[in-house]
Amino acid sequence: MRRALATLVPSLVLLVLAAPAAAADKALDAAIAGPQRAAAHVARDPARHPAETLAFWGVKPGQKTLEISPGSGYWTEILAPYAKATGGAYSAGVADLSNPKLSEGARKGRAAFEAKYADAAVFGPITYVNFGPVSGPLGAPGSLDLVITARNIHNWLWTPGVLDKAMSDFFAVLKPGGVLAVEEHRADPRPQVADAKDGYVATSVVIAAAEKAGFKLAARSEVNANPKDTKDHPFGVWTLPPSRQSSANGQPADPAFDRAKYDAIGESDRMTLRFVKP
Repeated sequence: MRRALATLVPSLVLLVLAAPAAAADKALDAAIAGPQRAAAHVARDPARHPAETLAFWGVKPGQKTLEISPGSGYWTEILAPYAKATGGAYSAGVADLSNPKLSEGARKGRAAFEAKYADAAVFGPITYVNFGPVSGPLGAPGSLDLVITARNIHNWLWTPGVLDKAMSDFFAVLKPGGVLAVEEHRADPRPQVADAKDGYVATSVVIAAAEKAGFKLAARSEVNANPKDTKDHPFGVWTLPPSRQSSANGQPADPAFDRAKYDAIGESDRMTLRFVKP
């Protein structure tokens, strides 16, 4: 009997230890499958691999997470309800209202985003943080577990100093052991064009900027790789879905533009990286 109990006890311990992870997976699965997600976002899941990407980044229950420039809210619709369900906190780094040079369009865009995700019963109490070229700290030093930036870094290369400032701000707000999660259009294996004006960034540029700020590269993933992306499109990465640009910036869409081969490529080839603050 004693031998039987001795054999059983470790098994019970393993079950107890495994229980939180199983619960976390269920909460994340529920957020990904939830009705709060827009149909247009769900349609992009085969290209953006939300479950696999978030697992690679190490998303866990109860984390304090900041997403930078969340766009239309693809990750917001998953991460905010997940934080609410697991006792965590979700915040968004959005247009810097303290910047006197901020455009009226950017101000209206932030207001629209806040209104879109204002239902605390669904998304929890989202906190908004000013983020931009001259913004202040993103929070108290060492206060966050996770910072996510998805498809933003190319924008920061267009203005000198912005990428370095952003990386330093991320490093400052993360706890020791905290994670910087990156998804970005990947220029490799070809060279990055000047300032990544076509939207494609060299992986080495991202790693160098993160390491300059003090981060250590923990892992790379090919979960968002797309070998069909030739990266030589007439309007840069925005030629591909979901932007599907067909004319020069500021011009109306060209109805004669042949979209077939670009739509067949799908969304861009992307690096997916996980950095850690030592």
